[in-house]
Amino acid sequence: MATIRTNENSQLAAIARLFSPVVVQELARQGKSRTFARLLSELTLADAISASDPISELFESAFALLTKKDLRYEYAYRAAVTHKILLGVHSLNTASMLSEFRVGTSKADLVILNGTSTVYEIKSERDNLDRLSAQLASYFKVFSRVNIITSESHVETVLGIVPPYVGVLLLNKRLKISTVRAAQDRLEDLCQLTILDSLHRHEAFEILRAFDLSIPDVPNTRLHAELGRIFAKLPARELHECMIHVLKETRSLLPVSELVGALPKSLKPLAFSTSLRQQDHERLIASLTTSVSEALTWA
Repeated sequence: MATIRTNENSQLAAIARLFSPVVVQELARQGKSRTFARLLSELTLADAISASDPISELFESAFALLTKKDLRYEYAYRAAVTHKILLGVHSLNTASMLSEFRVGTSKADLVILNGTSTVYEIKSERDNLDRLSAQLASYFKVFSRVNIITSESHVETVLGIVPPYVGVLLLNKRLKISTVRAAQDRLEDLCQLTILDSLHRHEAFEILRAFDLSIPDVPNTRLHAELGRIFAKLPARELHECMIHVLKETRSLLPVSELVGALPKSLKPLAFSTSLRQQDHERLIASLTTSVSEALTWA
């Protein structure tokens, strides 16, 4: 397998950007990626690398670097949740995962929906904890459980500042997730209007249908206000349950399950969090067989 040598933060930053939605989208749509080629040209490759190595192996080697303790970028945590929890505990037939899900002024890193709703908020070695309390307050307006997944350097501080019903998970140096404190269900803070604002319009309509309510027949300029008036009257816990059901349908992961099975381990998390057209899946898989030397010409 190709290996990558790096001693500088700029090199690690370039490696981390290899695992960005734009790279995967370009590979899927065009069979090549100028962004990938530019980032690749910035990397210091070890002498042992063969120009004939496929870029799939380069992704695997780059990912191995990002998962090293004290060097870990957020993507290493996303990958751990994807592999150990979504794929390791749940089934894509019954669970779905949301990435960067907007809640008020915050974005939940990952949310897994199965029988309930669980947030996984990442606080890596590179993150500070300044906004954590505000983030938690937002998340409990929409979701039932919240876990903070963090590093050894943050775990004691996190335990000291988050409420006792917030779960704390530790990602160790072997990329194993251990439970320091289990998350508890908390539905007291659910807010119907925050739930509404987190949904796409067609999802809000589906919830109305589930409650046997009519979609408001008003101009678009008044629609959001009218939806807000209706949602505010819905029972919060029943709304939360209905939201889970609707989101599992509208944001199902089944359409990408075959693609995920064909991708190297390092890229599976991106497949779940990147918008890809079904007709582009085969092109993405084929692009990963491109040699390193050919990929450099994409620039």
